[in-house]
Formats: sequence, C-alpha cells, structure tokens
Amino acid sequence: MLTKRIIPCLDIKNGRTVKGINFVDLRDAGDPVELAEIYAREGADELVFLDISATEERRKTLADLVYHVAEKVNIPFTVGGGISSVEDVDILLHNGADKVSINSSAVKRPELIDELVAKFGSQCIVVAIDAKQIDGSWKVHLVGGKVPTEIDLFEWAKEVEERGAGEILFTSMDHDGTKGGFANEALAKLSSLINIPVIASGGAGAISHFTDTFTYGKADAALAASIFHFKEIEITDLKEELKKEGIPIRL
Repeated sequence: MLTKRIIPCLDIKNGRTVKGINFVDLRDAGDPVELAEIYAREGADELVFLDISATEERRKTLADLVYHVAEKVNIPFTVGGGISSVEDVDILLHNGADKVSINSSAVKRPELIDELVAKFGSQCIVVAIDAKQIDGSWKVHLVGGKVPTEIDLFEWAKEVEERGAGEILFTSMDHDGTKGGFANEALAKLSSLINIPVIASGGAGAISHFTDTFTYGKADAALAASIFHFKEIEITDLKEELKKEGIPIRL
C-alpha cells in the first residue's frame, strides 16, 4: 500500500503566510520560507504554497519565493495561484517548484490542463478544486471560493483526470478552517470515481481527523494549515499516532 502523505499548506498574501476560516478573516501566520524549512525538518512529506493575493507583481513575487524555498527544503513542493499559461508554469518550475496547482484557470479553459500535461508531464500538474454543498450537490467555486458555478464536483474531477492531471487537491469550503474534520463522504466518492491521487483539504482540527480521512475518506494525502502554523498539532506527533493506528506513513 502506498504511504499516505501529510502536507502543510501555506496561503501566501503579499509575501506572508496567512490563514482564515471559510476562506475569509485572514490573519498572519509567519514567513513562508521559515515555515517551509521548519516543516521539512519536522517530517512533512510535501508542501503546498498558494498565492491568494491579486497583485500585478504576483508572478515575480511568487517566482522569488519559490527560488528561496527551493534553497531551503529537500521535499517536493507545489505552487499555485494565478497560474494560467505554459509560461507561468515554466517560470515556477525553473525556479525550483516540483509541481504546480491550477484552479480557476482550468475551469475557465479546460484545454490548459492538456497543454500543461503535454509540455511538463502529468506528474507535476495538480488541479485544485474548491467546492461547496448547495441544495445537496457539490458545486465547484472559483476565484478563491468567491464565484459559484453550476459545475458538479465529481463530473469535473473525472474530466480533470481524463485530461491527464496527475493529482486533485479537493478543498471543502464548508469545512475550511472549521477544525471539524474533513469532508470524508465526498472524498470517498471522489476516490471511488477516479484513479489519480486525491489530496484532502479543509477541516483538519485533531489527529483523529487525519485517521478518518485516510480510512473512511480514502484520501491519498491530507493537507492542513492553521493547526501546523499555530503549533496545535506537531507533525512528528501526528505521524507517530497515525503509525500506531496502522496508517502507512513515512516517519
């Protein structure tokens, strides 16, 4: 069985790490390069950086950040935020990113997935999907969760896989920042429908939530932010507990 992965997520705004609840009420959580170094040392399997600030300087700022993170860490890291072209990806990968995450740009122009996979390979293309339950159906949301669509989460995930993406990062907006656990029912359905890895995001608040998402939710990896940034759970403690629970994990 493949080992499950623990992935700290750093939301970046104006060069700083921030964290909110349900995608709003952001507060400062520290310097992203310093945090990356700490997490790599503490045993994180991968890192995800998502630039959520909409500045014109974003591309340059993000490329600089990627370069400095690559100097400090020896684990794979994914970068997302405002990526909409082959050129954007080229810059980030050349600066040291291992993977890129695309979201709104893929929904608006699904052919982008095909183009990036053809140029860079499936292994480094992650499609992030932010979704929310509306009248019992999971609907995809864009632009950091601000713009609702009529697109069904599961249909979109299947299309993403068919177009060649290597992984899906699914964030439940209903669970984001609430610390009440992951959206395991939706995750289990996703995992049964597609054959590429699914990263669970949104809702981590206790060690048991990770156990649940790996068992009931069938997630391949679990991503969390504030519980790591504010030292509520240490990665080493989390991994040791998961190991005791029989979850295949890299210590």
